Amino acid sequence: MRVAGRDEGAMFWKFDLHTSSHLDTLLEREDLSLPELLDEEDVLQECKVVNRKLLDFLLQPPHLQAMVAWVTQEPPASGEERLRYKYPSVACEILTSDVPQINDALGADESLLNRLYGFLQSGGCLNPLLASFFSKVMGVLINRKPDQLVSFLRKKDDFVGLLLQHLGTSAIMDLLLRLLTCVERPQLRQEVVNWLNEEKIVQRLIEQIHPSKDDNQHSNASQSLCDIIRLSREQVIQVQDSPEPDPLLTTLEKQETIEQLLSNMLEGELNPSVLVSGIQVLLTLLEPRRPRSESVVVNNFFSSVDGQLELLAPAPLDASVSSLGTLHALRPRLGRFHQLLFEPLQLEPLCTTWGTLAPPLGNTRLHVVKLLASALSANDAALTQELLALDVPNTMLDLFFHYVFNNFLHTQVEVCVSAMLSAGPPPHNGLGTPGPNPVVKHLLQQCRLVARILASWEENDRVQSTGGPRKGYMGHLTRVANALVQNAEKGPNAQQLGQLLKELPGEQQEQWEAFVSGPLAETNKKNMVDLVNTQHLHSSSDDEDDRLKEFSFPEEAVLQQAFVDFQTQRMTSAFIDHFGFNDEEFGEQEESVNAPFDKTANITFSLNADDENPNANLLEMCYKDRIQQFDDEEDEEEEEEGRGSVESDGEDGAWQGSQLARAGRLGQPPGMRSGGSTDSEEEEEDEEDDDEDVDEEEVAPGGARPSSYPSPGPQPPSPSWTATFDPVPTDALTSPQESGAKEPCFRPPAPKGPLSVPQDLPAPSPAGPVAPGTLQLR
Repeated sequence: MRVAGRDEGAMFWKFDLHTSSHLDTLLEREDLSLPELLDEEDVLQECKVVNRKLLDFLLQPPHLQAMVAWVTQEPPASGEERLRYKYPSVACEILTSDVPQINDALGADESLLNRLYGFLQSGGCLNPLLASFFSKVMGVLINRKPDQLVSFLRKKDDFVGLLLQHLGTSAIMDLLLRLLTCVERPQLRQEVVNWLNEEKIVQRLIEQIHPSKDDNQHSNASQSLCDIIRLSREQVIQVQDSPEPDPLLTTLEKQETIEQLLSNMLEGELNPSVLVSGIQVLLTLLEPRRPRSESVVVNNFFSSVDGQLELLAPAPLDASVSSLGTLHALRPRLGRFHQLLFEPLQLEPLCTTWGTLAPPLGNTRLHVVKLLASALSANDAALTQELLALDVPNTMLDLFFHYVFNNFLHTQVEVCVSAMLSAGPPPHNGLGTPGPNPVVKHLLQQCRLVARILASWEENDRVQSTGGPRKGYMGHLTRVANALVQNAEKGPNAQQLGQLLKELPGEQQEQWEAFVSGPLAETNKKNMVDLVNTQHLHSSSDDEDDRLKEFSFPEEAVLQQAFVDFQTQRMTSAFIDHFGFNDEEFGEQEESVNAPFDKTANITFSLNADDENPNANLLEMCYKDRIQQFDDEEDEEEEEEGRGSVESDGEDGAWQGSQLARAGRLGQPPGMRSGGSTDSEEEEEDEEDDDEDVDEEEVAPGGARPSSYPSPGPQPPSPSWTATFDPVPTDALTSPQESGAKEPCFRPPAPKGPLSVPQDLPAPSPAGPVAPGTLQLR
């Protein structure tokens, strides 16, 4: 005997629609091994959805130890690919799936933590893949089990030393930063910071920026120090009422700490990696102590993550927003940095598309320019005096014009010069009101800024006139010239700049004025972009309109298409809400672009359909195409019979049958009568007469049987139909007979347009002759 539904159940299991059925079945085996389970594709997904059977299996101590071993122990080189890559990867994903049961098991079992920690104790270089697995697992524990993990790590005396030993591996650097960022509880974070400061993490990181270390250690140590500076400053801003300052930041900003860094950079044999990494730390220390979100406006700047100078708020940077220890330690070393611009490290000539650079600028000199520009922006009186004595601005301008196509250099010099022109004079210690800005005077006199701008612009015009390429610095040079013009008009140095421009030689002063009103103004006009353009914007659709204009369409076809479009006008669900007038249309937002598009009540369609008008033929064509025609002769005969019956014997059944037939063509609802007696017997006679009249009309000339009653679907509008709907009149039509009781009837709304019947004229009597000028619907 066949059981109903067995085939359906078999088909269900055949396609394996139950996702966890196979895994649950597998977990019921007593001899199931961990590798066999990790081979299943859905094991990770089931773990994340907290499959109880699966977690019970994975949380068994041998299985947890095996997964920890996979993410910390080097696999055998001759092993299978699954042992070397797949199992460690899947085990790491399971351990870091952020399942509370797994986190609790790892954090509570010190033996598992010791297995994890053993990865750092392995000698030699770490496997980068395993290091990423290890750092990821430790990061989850720092985030979810911070108390247990911090307590465990503080017991390890060699933890910081092992971190620094393997700092060349990026994943280990990430682990150090996780300790500073992933501990959310303020008290615990303060304990971590104090602990790391006691371990002298800052000084030991600076020791990594030394020529005796490799480039990876230089770069990662520098990145770690920069991140510590930014994170500590953000923490100070967010927790302004902190009972004690950040110890790591305080240590970093000390003068002796910076002097140690500068000694590693400049003493002994110069190493490009050490110089670049150390300069990045110095640039971060010279950043202003304010949130990045508050950085606005114009000419001042600060160094970003990679040392890139960025625009800052108009307030100048002084010692109160920079590291005083950094400024004091940097001042005696400025000459050595400046010398690097003249005596660069040995670099091979660089071939480019426009020529050979011998020597090229190099990354080291670019970072030196960034550092000197940032030192100028600090607006410290003693530091600025030392920089001007070394003629640093002039050297930077020499490099600007020499390396024609190095836009990294051009950006640094342009922003630096603009900041020098707009910054106020540096404050003097107790000397009262500061005098003229020495930086501005140095730019216009020692650096001959105006003469260089004019000469470089003229040289570029000459080269371009002979077919040569445009100088790569012209855009930056335009901005420098605009900065000079703008700061001479207004700003803290406007009066001084105006006086210095007047002191230029007469011929050069005339050339400058002609340049500002001529080439510079023309260039600014070309570079100007209208944020709000009131002119018509060209669109691709305009091209289609232009192509369509080449074709001439017949007027009848255009009108017919307009009529068809009106009939197919889409009525949205909000039609009732927007039918007729909307209250918002009488407000101030009449021309709001948010007004709904589908307002059928605002679309008016009207046709002049007089007999003498050519539109009458078009209208007739539309109706013939969409409405089944009736025989005119039979229609007239029926109307004559109806009128004769009404006049002779006073019975209105035949006339009503004709009216019902006409009402069907006019789109009136079936059952509506123009008039008649309320007597029930007369109504029965009317119905019988109606049936007889309908039978007479049922046979059309083509053999079809058109119905006298309209279909429930939508009917085409009358010739002068308009979408501006008027209230439906409730007055009943006058019956041909003057009967005492009359049934209410509904008439179509009074037509508008050329064919509208004047409202003051009475409706034509059905018994009277039809006016020759009246359009009849067929």
